[in-house]
Amino acid sequence: MTEQFDIPSASNNVPEFTVSEISGAIRRTLEGTFSRVRVRGEITELKRYPSGHVYFSLKDERGKISGVVWRGSVSRLGLVPENGVEIIATGKISAYGERSSYQLVVERMEYAGEGALLARIERLRIRLAEEGLFDTARKKAIPLLPRVIGVVTSPQGAVLHDICTTLQRRFPRPVIVWPVPVQGEGAAARIAAAIDGFSQLDGQGAVPRPDVLIVARGGGSLEDLMAFNDEAVVRAAAACTIPLISAVGHETDTTLIDFASDRRAPTPTAAAEMAVPVRTELLADIEHRNARALGALSRLLQTARLRLDRASSAMPDLPSLLQTARMQLDDRGRRLDVALPALVQRRKADLVAIERHMPAVETLLAGRRTRLAVLANMLQASMAHTFQKQDARLGRLRISPAPLQALVRERRTALAGIAGQLEAVSPRAVLARGYALVTAEGRPVTSVEQLRDGERVELTFGDGARPAVIGDGTRQPKQGVLEL
Repeated sequence: MTEQFDIPSASNNVPEFTVSEISGAIRRTLEGTFSRVRVRGEITELKRYPSGHVYFSLKDERGKISGVVWRGSVSRLGLVPENGVEIIATGKISAYGERSSYQLVVERMEYAGEGALLARIERLRIRLAEEGLFDTARKKAIPLLPRVIGVVTSPQGAVLHDICTTLQRRFPRPVIVWPVPVQGEGAAARIAAAIDGFSQLDGQGAVPRPDVLIVARGGGSLEDLMAFNDEAVVRAAAACTIPLISAVGHETDTTLIDFASDRRAPTPTAAAEMAVPVRTELLADIEHRNARALGALSRLLQTARLRLDRASSAMPDLPSLLQTARMQLDDRGRRLDVALPALVQRRKADLVAIERHMPAVETLLAGRRTRLAVLANMLQASMAHTFQKQDARLGRLRISPAPLQALVRERRTALAGIAGQLEAVSPRAVLARGYALVTAEGRPVTSVEQLRDGERVELTFGDGARPAVIGDGTRQPKQGVLEL
């Protein structure tokens, strides 16, 4: 076999490029041709890197394209990218030469198809949240044991049956059903009207007012659940005065009524479980609490009884204390009966002794008057002498005697007050009130035993004195002599 070799032809004018040149040319071509594109597809292979960049792929039935969101554009995307969500991505096509690949550099995303519905729901959610309809402070507590339960749901299907079966199993309660369509045209208005109707019940009519309200439906697509994303339904749930539990769709489904309700249940059965407790568990808990209360009360009584026993054993014998107190009272009474007359007698004797040593009031007054007259004469002489000396020194200057006269009047007033006090304690003041002083041989008589029949005494009254003779009244008294 003969080997053949290709000899280069001088006529071959195909240009020669490096890999980098080809990659750069392709990149410039892509970026120049597709500098602004909108690509529709479903997000897959989503990855978030610590650097902040987001990598993903967009796919449809026939192809797939890689995409990237740089860290600076993540906050401006308009939505949070998730796997399985169909979007319309806006950006440009760029090549990555090191791997000979191209990718879509995304600057903005929006929902496409069902994603458009999600975008509308998200905008409504943000607006209602800004109004405060979803605030935690607005939510009401679910009563522990409601008397009546209201249900807003479709009369057909398994939802109502599941709720009633769960209630019957856990704790049977009366159920009031307000039948409504849960999807289709007019469903949202009917649901909102049912919630408002339950809220306006006052319990006075034939229909009782529920203590808790359940709004429920089974699972479905996003379009099937759109009635519970309606603004009227959400506002009715937020304004409802009855505690409301939402149970719309399956556990993975989320509607706007879930945000406005007081509690969200993943399924209608779970909503019934939230509404009422288990009767047997409740009874068991009550019995347990009752047993604990009785045990605590028994321990308290036992402790109190022990304390009372210790206190009573430490207390003295009350009858003995009372008897001792009575004996002490009797002894004090007898001593008081004896001591009081003796005390009075001693006080009388002291008073008589004081009176005996007191000088006569006339003597005191005469001495005071004499001293006052001497002082007045001395004062007048001194004043006259002082005035003469002042007249000699000052000539025409004259000093008024008014201050000195005022001083004299003040001293006289003080002297009169002292004289009044002496008069108040004077024995003559006592005699003036009807008493008489009996004296024998110049000494006061303080006892009957000091007198004898026929003895002469002197009776001193307030206005004078008279002699008297002690006797039995059979003898005739001398003229001017009283006989006692």
